[in-house]
Amino acid sequence: MDENCHVEPIEKTATIAERKNVETVKLSVSGMGCPNCANRVRNSLLALNGVVDARVDHETGLAQVAFNPDFAPVDILIRAISLAGGNDGRHEYGAKLLQQN
Repeated sequence: MDENCHVEPIEKTATIAERKNVETVKLSVSGMGCPNCANRVRNSLLALNGVVDARVDHETGLAQVAFNPDFAPVDILIRAISLAGGNDGRHEYGAKLLQQN
């Protein structure tokens, strides 16, 4: 883990509207090498309107996301993960849907 790569996890309180019609997905996330990568992906998901909770594990490469699909459909979640690394050339992530409830 690179000390210059530190990422603080953000906290989010979902709105009442976001908490209606909540579904859960499990995503396979590629490109994560350390806990900071997991925080970067988690923060990117939580920044989306409609995401209620996100749990990301860099060791298993899995993300479990609770979200309201009326605000953020699955393709938007996957896009947010791919954009989470920014343009630094060091952090490139990808995701694919494994399971949706």
